[in-house]
Amino acid sequence: MAKRRPVKKKPARGASAQPPAVDAPMRIIGGQLKNKRIEYSGDTRTRPMKERVREAVFNLIGPPIKGKIAIDLFSGTGALGLEAISRGAIEAHLIERHVPTSKLIRSNAESLEINDLIIIYAHNSFLWVKKELDKVARTPWVVFICPPYDFFVSRWEEMEKQMNTLLEVAPPESILIVEFDDQFKAANLPDAENWDVRVYSPAHVGIYRLPADEESS
Repeated sequence: MAKRRPVKKKPARGASAQPPAVDAPMRIIGGQLKNKRIEYSGDTRTRPMKERVREAVFNLIGPPIKGKIAIDLFSGTGALGLEAISRGAIEAHLIERHVPTSKLIRSNAESLEINDLIIIYAHNSFLWVKKELDKVARTPWVVFICPPYDFFVSRWEEMEKQMNTLLEVAPPESILIVEFDDQFKAANLPDAENWDVRVYSPAHVGIYRLPADEESS
C-alpha cells in the first residue's frame, strides 16, 4: 500500500506566513566586526532579517549611522543592533521580551567584546517606549522597527501609536527603519509621503530621516 504524503497545514486566514528561519550561525556584514559570528538558536519565534536585506538597509543608512544611538524595538537575534555598533553607532538599546533570546544576545555581545555598548531589555517593546524611551540620551537615534509581520494587522493600533511617538520625540537627524510585508500598505505609515520604501521580497523596508534642528543648521 502506498504511503500517504503528510498534509501541510495552511496558515490561518489573515495570517501572513513568516519567512523561514535562517540557519545558525549568522554573521556581521560590515564595519569593524565584519564577518564575526553571531550565534542564533534557530528559534522560530524570532525572525532574523535576511542577510541581503540587512546589508541593503545599512547601505541605505550609510555613514550617518556613525555616532548615533541604535534602538531595536523587536530585537530577536540582536543582529541589527550588533551590526549598528560594528558600523559606528556609539550605543545600542535592544528590546527582546523572550528571555532566553535576550540572554543569547548578551552572550553574542560578550563574544564580540562590545558588551559595554549594549543595553538589553527583556521587555515588551510597546511598554518600553512608554516607560523607557525618554531615558535614552538625545544624541540622534537610528531606530529599527521590525516586528512579526502580523503585528501590522493584529496589533496595528499599537504599532501606529508607537511609530507616531517615535516621530514626535526622536532627536533631530534620527533615522527610523520599519520592515513589513505585502499584507500592509506603505501608504498607511504615519506621515507616509516622507518614507523611502524599498522592496526586497517578501520584505518591504521603509526609511524615515528626521531633519536637522533648524537652530543648529
